[in-house]
Amino acid sequence: MALFSNLSEKINHIFSKLTNRGKLTELEIKEAMREIRVALLEADVNFMVVKDLINKISAKAVGEKVLESLTPGQQVIKIVNEELVELMGGTNAKLITASNGPTIILMCGLQGAGKTTMSGKLALMLKKQNKKPLLVACDIYRPAAINQLRVLAKQIDVPIFEKGTQDPVKTSKEAVEYAGVHGNDVVIIDTAGRLQIDEKLMQELKDIKSAVNPTEILLTVDSMTGQEAVNVSEQFNDALDITGVILTKLDGDTRGGAALSIKAVVNKPIKFCGVGEKLSDLEPFYPDRMASRILGMGDVLTLIEKAQQAVDEKQMQEMERKFKENSFDFEDYLLQFENINKMGDIKGLLSMIPGLGNKIKNLDIDENQMKKNKAIIQSMTIKERRNPDLIKASNKKRIASGSGTTIQDVNSLIKSFENSKEMMKMMKNKKGMSKLFK
Repeated sequence: MALFSNLSEKINHIFSKLTNRGKLTELEIKEAMREIRVALLEADVNFMVVKDLINKISAKAVGEKVLESLTPGQQVIKIVNEELVELMGGTNAKLITASNGPTIILMCGLQGAGKTTMSGKLALMLKKQNKKPLLVACDIYRPAAINQLRVLAKQIDVPIFEKGTQDPVKTSKEAVEYAGVHGNDVVIIDTAGRLQIDEKLMQELKDIKSAVNPTEILLTVDSMTGQEAVNVSEQFNDALDITGVILTKLDGDTRGGAALSIKAVVNKPIKFCGVGEKLSDLEPFYPDRMASRILGMGDVLTLIEKAQQAVDEKQMQEMERKFKENSFDFEDYLLQFENINKMGDIKGLLSMIPGLGNKIKNLDIDENQMKKNKAIIQSMTIKERRNPDLIKASNKKRIASGSGTTIQDVNSLIKSFENSKEMMKMMKNKKGMSKLFK
């Protein structure tokens, strides 16, 4: 699902009415502001935040510079974009690192918000940045919480420090000492959550904070809970003075209220957002990119970064060479499928392309088609993969049988493969694919 698809669709409809007109009157702008106000409130954005935002946009949009402009509709869109960016923090808030000793990150949040999983995702992200994270299991109350963190640690090959049901404050202190001895430069403490905020939970978190003096206190909140996420953020911030927020489930049916309200209400930045179920589905939060996605303008920078992570420079140069020499084969095609799979959900990727955000909302994309295509290629012999021209009718029958598909499926894949080669032939006289990744 495209990020904030309902809000994005409504705002784009409002914008289309503005851009289809020549000159704009003050009355027309005020009507557009009223519609944007309704759209934001329906997206569960905090009422006072909406009021303040609309006042700021209106003050700039009804100015002489906009009303007398040759493209007033575009000017209004530019103002809305700028104010949304400012509302969400202006710039990306990077993770704070300790000047001496390990960076200590205290993870907190309500039970069910995804805090333990987010601890694993953050550890994986830092590991990819050549850090040496240590996961610390301090949730001694939720059944299987420690085991969940243990499984996550094994999946990402990161060490875990756990002492069973020992006092979490003592475990936290021992973990920091352990990290100092064993060269772990980041300590991620997964603390206990509750179904609701209570005094005992907050006191334990305060005691851990006092014991280890964390560099970062990151609150994990479920973006699908809308205004409730903002209320939870306020309460945790009042008790702990958090340093930042991680929003989970931004890939789901979220209305956008939390992302657009938290910074304004709590005055603490959103630092990361969870955008999928995979452990690699964690992104730094960029207010400018998020505003572009909300307004249906795409997010090319994040798309390029995802591509860079999935395909290394050497692999890209080799792929470009093969296209130039017309030696691109099914083994290369299989590698492309695997790289796209690493980048995440296909609809999510398409929504980052400018102009496609709302158009793909009702697009029926069969996520299993990629698995089917991989099965077909894997059912080919090495010789067939490297020499696609060898695949005749008899080969197709065997390949279809081996992959559990039909001859029609095999023909469809071959046609798709040939189309890809033709498209790349058209591109090969340009600057080259590798330029995109520099």
